[in-house]
Amino acid sequence: MSEALKREVEKSVTLLRQGKILLYPTDTIWGIGCDATNSKAIDRIFKLKNRSGQKSMIVLLDTADKLKQYVENVPSIAYDLIENAASPITIVFDKAKNLSKKLVASDGSIAIRVVQGDYCVDVIRQLGRPLVSTSANLSGEPAPQSFLQIPEIIKEKVDYVVDIHRTRIRTIRPSTLIKLEKNGSFSILRL
Repeated sequence: MSEALKREVEKSVTLLRQGKILLYPTDTIWGIGCDATNSKAIDRIFKLKNRSGQKSMIVLLDTADKLKQYVENVPSIAYDLIENAASPITIVFDKAKNLSKKLVASDGSIAIRVVQGDYCVDVIRQLGRPLVSTSANLSGEPAPQSFLQIPEIIKEKVDYVVDIHRTRIRTIRPSTLIKLEKNGSFSILRL
């Protein structure tokens, strides 16, 4: 791990433990996030984005092994989908648990992605809790494809803007979103 990455991970974990919200690079697009168990921080993200509390946000985990800590029943196909996905995949599971109720949809479901990439994995591992992730835009606006496209109001309103990967240019898009049923069947909600 580079010194710059190490510093950013340590600073991020300290701030997340204090209930702060961050603007940070994920394995897909830049996201706004916080500790996924901190309801006050989650409320701040909804307010910042002008987003209805009825729209849930994605939860990021560092390993698929932790799914059972946050979902009551994890169909075995979930592990196959995660392991064999060619690009980042977010799965909507039934019956969330051990997360802020503010993140759980009215039907009890939760969207979870097991992230790739050094920064997010290291932060989640050191924090010991999952992260919230929502695109770095105001509700209804398109998701920015690079750091430079993130609206200034977002940069100003978060508690901290992570100082790595800001100049990274690559073809990035939000993850594929899949709804997984108890019986193992699934449907694609977003490609």
